Amino acid sequence: MIAVDTNVLVHAHRRDSTWHSRAAAAMRRLTEGPADWGLPWPCVHEFLAIVTHPKIYAPPSTMAQAIEQVDSWLAAPGAQLLAEATTHWSTLRDILMAGRQKGPQVHDARIAAICRQHGVRELWTADRDFSRIANFATHNPLRG
Repeated sequence: MIAVDTNVLVHAHRRDSTWHSRAAAAMRRLTEGPADWGLPWPCVHEFLAIVTHPKIYAPPSTMAQAIEQVDSWLAAPGAQLLAEATTHWSTLRDILMAGRQKGPQVHDARIAAICRQHGVRELWTADRDFSRIANFATHNPLRG
């Protein structure tokens, strides 16, 4: 299973993004393909907060537009919302301790823990901070 990080979602949604065409194409490959793929809940929350933020985008997406976008992705075959499982604390703790994660890295560790609990083989992200997490595969679909 592939999971998608916030930054790819934002670029796919925002037509004014430099990376829009690459991110949108990557999301089309997932949403139109037969394979299971997932959106970690923290990434959905963060996506909604970023694209509707008036200090980040002028004009920002409306909440209705952002929700419609998430609904569209989730209506695709194979789409799944990925949430914390009952083993979340032990998985998160192991990631935090092994990588000596701290500060804002805790958010990335949370996403990685959720992905591990759901058998995600690869997280699509442009965030290089995930490279600090041992045995966690990432792919940047925005690269040429």
